[in-house]
Amino acid sequence: MANKRDLKKDINYVLGDIIESVYIWEYTNTDKNSKKGEAIIDEAIETFDDLMERVNKRGLDDAKAHFKAINNDLETKARSLVDKINKLG
Repeated sequence: MANKRDLKKDINYVLGDIIESVYIWEYTNTDKNSKKGEAIIDEAIETFDDLMERVNKRGLDDAKAHFKAINNDLETKARSLVDKINKLG
């Protein structure tokens, strides 16, 4: 990870792409229940808020380890959300 700004961009792009994928699924599957899709979007927004709050935390003892943990959490949560999208079909 290069810096804090890049981590913020990664969080925004990854979770934004996940939300966009749900919208695309809902658009192409109008005959299916979209409540599950809405739940995935809500979870992605909650994840975004949580991760951005952690990124903006000040006064860290070990910033490198802190940001690495945030990056790992982003990857884990993103995989989980993508799996949920794949199960919508």
